[in-house]
Amino acid sequence: MRYLILSDIHANWAALQAVKAHVRRKRFDRVVFLGDAVGYGASPNQVLEWIRSLGPALDAVRGNHDRVCSGLDSAEYFNRFARQAATWTLNHLEERNLEFLRSFPEGPFGLTDDVAICHGSSVDEDAYIFSAHDAQLAFAGLPHQLIFFGHTHVPSLFMLREDNGKQTLKVRLLSGRRIVLDLDPDRRYLINPGSVGQPRDRDPRAAYAILDTDQRRIYLYRVAYSASVARRRILNAGLPPVLGDRLLYGA
Repeated sequence: MRYLILSDIHANWAALQAVKAHVRRKRFDRVVFLGDAVGYGASPNQVLEWIRSLGPALDAVRGNHDRVCSGLDSAEYFNRFARQAATWTLNHLEERNLEFLRSFPEGPFGLTDDVAICHGSSVDEDAYIFSAHDAQLAFAGLPHQLIFFGHTHVPSLFMLREDNGKQTLKVRLLSGRRIVLDLDPDRRYLINPGSVGQPRDRDPRAAYAILDTDQRRIYLYRVAYSASVARRRILNAGLPPVLGDRLLYGA
């Protein structure tokens, strides 16, 4: 089975179109979405219509912006720019897309006996996984060997190995146009494929991954797209300019 792994699109239709074009010649059986389809960007309906078109080939969990932008939760803990974007999104979502967004389940979710997905951490969908301590908590929250997560917008890997009762945890940031990871059956993994629509690792290119469960291999890609187009849509929508400016720098 081959899974296309997407996370944190954030209503960036230009970035999603670039990813769709890039995977056109790559085989995959299902699409996995790790949350935050909307928020920040100016194309929430286009993004949600595409995700909805996947039908039964989709496995998804909600993100915190999905929850807030659909009116299921308050935006009070968002910064002012995120709050403005959340209000704008809720006011501009078409009814069928709003209902679809509200239907996203809370994670974590088990894809297989070995693979699980979540938005933030396995123990809290709003929690970030940045440190070794964060990773230890997330590993403890699920028994799966491989856990995909999003939320941080930073492609990263946490690898846990246990020998004679002693645990070793390694952390690696994932950078580059194409990375191939072969999974060791004796290790556990937390992997963030990065953000499609709003990277925050100082690389403005869209990020995504493909998991091949038969080969026990993960492919991670970065795809150039016209961030200036996404930025212009944000400005034309009357959203805060900073939400467009950051796309140019991957910040």
